[in-house]
Formats: sequence, C-alpha cells, structure tokens
Amino acid sequence: MSTIVDAKVIISSPGRNYVTLKITTSDGVTGIGDATLNGRELSVASYLEDHVCPLLIGKDPAAIERIWQYLYKGAYWRRGPVTMTAIAAVDVALWDIKGKVAGLPVYQLLGGAARDGVTVYGHASGNDIPQLLDDVARFRDRGFRAVRAQAAVPGVAKVYGMRKGDGNTYEPADGELPSQECWDTGKYLDWVPQYMAAVRDKFGYDFHLLHDVHHRLTPIEAAHLGKSLEPFRMFWIEDPTPAEDQEAFRLIRQHTTTPLAVGEIFNSIWDCQHLITERLIDYIRTSVSHAGGISHLRKIFSLAELYGIRSGSHGAGDLSPVSFAAALHVDLSVQNFGMQEYMEHLPPYQEVFKTSWTFEDGLMHPGDAPGIGVEFDEEAAARFPYERKYLPVNTLADGSVHDW
Repeated sequence: MSTIVDAKVIISSPGRNYVTLKITTSDGVTGIGDATLNGRELSVASYLEDHVCPLLIGKDPAAIERIWQYLYKGAYWRRGPVTMTAIAAVDVALWDIKGKVAGLPVYQLLGGAARDGVTVYGHASGNDIPQLLDDVARFRDRGFRAVRAQAAVPGVAKVYGMRKGDGNTYEPADGELPSQECWDTGKYLDWVPQYMAAVRDKFGYDFHLLHDVHHRLTPIEAAHLGKSLEPFRMFWIEDPTPAEDQEAFRLIRQHTTTPLAVGEIFNSIWDCQHLITERLIDYIRTSVSHAGGISHLRKIFSLAELYGIRSGSHGAGDLSPVSFAAALHVDLSVQNFGMQEYMEHLPPYQEVFKTSWTFEDGLMHPGDAPGIGVEFDEEAAARFPYERKYLPVNTLADGSVHDW
C-alpha cells in the first residue's frame, strides 16, 4: 500500500504571498494544495508544519475522507480560518494525488462534468464612471459573460476593491502595517445606483452584473441598496452586511428582490447552515481553500442544492492558482453551480505555477490533465521570498473602526 512519506510547506511571493503544501507518497506521486490565508499566511504555515504534517506521515493518501475527519475531529479545537485552511490544503493535495494515480482530472472523480464550462466574472473598476465603463468594455471584449462593477466614491479617499495603476488585477494587501481607509456610507449609497445605471445604459442587459458591498452596511442600509439596484437586474450583491449576524439577511430579504450572496469568510457548513435552510441567501460563496477543501465544499453545495441555492465560490487573487483550479473542478461537477469569481493572478506567478485551465467564450474549463492540473515549481518559488503584508483597516470619520 502506498503511504505518505513527506509533507512540505513552501511559502513564496510570486506577485503576492502564497502558502503551498506539497505531499509526496512512497510511490513518488506528489500532490499540492493551497494553504493561503491573506494577511495571516504564516499562521497557517505554522499550523501545518507544527501540528498537521507530522500526522500525515505513514497514512494512506487514498483515504481522503478518513484523513479529513482525523484532522478535523482529532484536533479538539475545531473550525476557524487557520484550521480549515490547513485542512483544505491537505484535502486538495490528496485529491490531486488521487487524480494522478487514476490518470484522470479531479472533476471526473467527482462524477464528471455537469456542464460544458464554468461561467466566471471579472473585476471591473474605475476612479470615475468613464473609467469604469472602459474597464467593463475591456472584459466584455474578452468574452466575459459576467462582470463585477466597483467605482471610487466621490468624496471618499480610498475604496477597497479598486485596481491600482493599469494592471489587470489588484492586490489589496499593501503594506507591512495596515493602511487606513475612511468610509462614508451615505455617499456610497447615493453613488452606486448612478454608476450601475451608466453601465446598463451603455452595455444593456445581455450580461450578468455583480457588485461587492464588502460587509459595510447595516441590514436596513443593505435593504435600501438592494431596492435601489433592482432596476438594473443585478446577478447579486455580495456580502451586504457583516455575516456574523445571519438573521440580518431576513430583514434584507423582506425589502428587496435583488439576489444576495455571502460566504467567502465562512469556514464550514455550520457557518452557513441557517442561511441556507432558511433560504435567506441566493448564492453561497464559500471557497475551496477556506472551507476545508474539495471534500467539505461539496457537502456545503449539496446542502444548498436542497434549498434551491446556487454556488458562487470566492476566487480572488489572494488564493493561489491551485485553489482556483480546484474550485473549477468542483464547479464543473455540481448541479447547482451559479457563478465563479475569477481575479487574475499577479505576475510573475506563471514562473511558479503552470496551469492547464482554458478560457473560451466566457467559460472556464479546468482541463483534462490528471489531478488538479497545476504544476508547482519549487525551485522557482525559492526565488520569491515571503513579504509581510496586511489588508487595509476601515474607519469612519470619527476614527472608529468600521467593517470592511
């Protein structure tokens, strides 16, 4: 029987910080998983190196569910972003190994493709309406069927989710200490409907339009935003209010028909059980790397399917190409797929991660390489050492800390 003989954590920064777990079997097969937790990367690396990797040696790599339960239930201290990101890295690496041993892409092991490809959305932004419209046009010209629109708010110095410079993507973690941004809800609520109207006026309704609120509103403010955006047929508004108060979504639901999406900071099925079973949301945005890997994400999506709720997985650039590839395999195989976020990774990531996914006519496909379909160059990774960076902190005009 094949056994796990090595589990190694590699931290690198090819464009941004990534934590990669590499598992090797006695047969010489390797699998990789993404253990990145933006702004807290070293916490997960330590959890893996100090507590998880020693437990894997000698175990059967094919026993994915048994190992998942062993790492989850055996630790006593359960859940939380650090623990679940570490478990996710192990889980994805084991699925990668299983696919390579079988000679099949992971989606085939999950039941095969339920669709031809995965609809992804791009991140358009602008410092004003004309710039935003130019950016939306850029994504539409590339064939994207869905676009997330964010714009700077007049009178607010910095707005999270905006791209810096002329690049195709953005990196919100931007300093060795957190930068500080000041927020004004009133100006935001007045402004968003104006630029959404401009997007629809110019481009029409033959593509999906999304918007991320970044947890910034109270429930009644979120209800107001949803109501004001109803004429523009939003695909969803994401994270309208802090997700800890799940009952708040019931109030939002009572005031607007704009679809609601939440879940990128959730770590387990229990975090979203109430939202799903009470039908308080339309899309669950849990990610493969922060919710326990492929094995646990499938359970979340299966629960959601029972209640008519679709997937909308988080796929920001602070998750490595390994995570995005794993998400595509799940997306392709589940019946209740809704949408997949796609934020392009910052160069020179291509020197470290070789991907096999394809993008055509607005659809992503993970490719048919055995396993996850991502090759990891450990020697190249060594050329890009870790750089400590933090996400920004939001405050209000009086200096009090605000949700972001």
